[in-house]
Amino acid sequence: MTDIALTGARILTDDGWRDDHALILSDGRIAAIVPVAATPARAQIEHLRGGALLPGFIDTQVNGGGGILFNDAPTVAGITAIAATHRRFGTTALLPTLISDDLAVIARAIAAVDDAIAAGVPGVIGLHIEGPFLNSAKRGIHDAAKFRRIDDAAVAQISALKNGVTLVTLAPECAPPGAIAALVANGVVVAAGHSMASYDDMQRARAEGLSAVTHLFNAMTGLESRAPGIVGAAMEARLPSGIIVDGQHVHPAALRVALAAMGPDALMLVTDAMPTVGAAERTFMLGEQRITAQGGACRAADGTLAGSDLDMAAAVRNSMAMMAIDLPTASRMASRTAAMLLGMGAQRGTLARGMAADIVHLDPDHRVTATWIGGDRG
Repeated sequence: MTDIALTGARILTDDGWRDDHALILSDGRIAAIVPVAATPARAQIEHLRGGALLPGFIDTQVNGGGGILFNDAPTVAGITAIAATHRRFGTTALLPTLISDDLAVIARAIAAVDDAIAAGVPGVIGLHIEGPFLNSAKRGIHDAAKFRRIDDAAVAQISALKNGVTLVTLAPECAPPGAIAALVANGVVVAAGHSMASYDDMQRARAEGLSAVTHLFNAMTGLESRAPGIVGAAMEARLPSGIIVDGQHVHPAALRVALAAMGPDALMLVTDAMPTVGAAERTFMLGEQRITAQGGACRAADGTLAGSDLDMAAAVRNSMAMMAIDLPTASRMASRTAAMLLGMGAQRGTLARGMAADIVHLDPDHRVTATWIGGDRG
């Protein structure tokens, strides 16, 4: 395979920006970052005419895109279309996310993700199962009729993914003792969400291995003076926490408070994207409910937020504006934090020698012009 040298753009590394350097790609990995003058003669040069090269975005919560809802299309074809849509917005790795559904649908989703990864579908690195082990008091847009208590059979089923990583969102207070520990022992990453958990519930769940929080602030107990709740527990422990920066889910002041308390290594940009992302159609069905994307939000008829109409590139731009941060900080929240949570920090989330060649190029307005997954441009 011919080596590729990406030149003409600033390169973001853990040590800061590299100007007048080339990013050398070989066999799907980053081979080196060298001064342009030291570019290997054998390399095929791709000149990018300005902008910035960043680690490709990693989105751990993608319900759909391109007109497709994962729950409705738990197939390789559905996953492929969703991943291709989000790639246009800089996402080079994602977890297709299943909203609360029957165990039979979960089984189909697991099989489809296994098959997609085995087939080498670009960008698919695992699965996020959000529910059905949630608290109906914080159901959000989820169908509470699908909710159930997690038991040994469910633990075994949702731990069945052979390829990639599984992330499960559950309500800790609804999980019997030992259930979280069993999931973690099976290699599952467990997050708290759609939950009425108290601070003490969170401490018990953390003792069993719970290590993350799904869409911080939304559908959970908040931080109060005598009841720290999930938000307080997450901030205190700096638990990796997904956060939806669309200007709808979380107030900019709350975003800034979370960043001050937790830092960019604990805050993880997610889209919670619905089928409207990358699609002309502005409505879709979620079960029996019609959802409409308007004014930057996806909502049911009663006004309930239903995921988002957000893509990762927009999340990065929004973060810079709403949280008063620079591009390197936003980039870290869009890639490195998720890579570390998923146990992929040695492979993804930074531009350095030996890392997967998963890269996004942004123009000076921070809009995506190109991506590379495993060194292949798309």
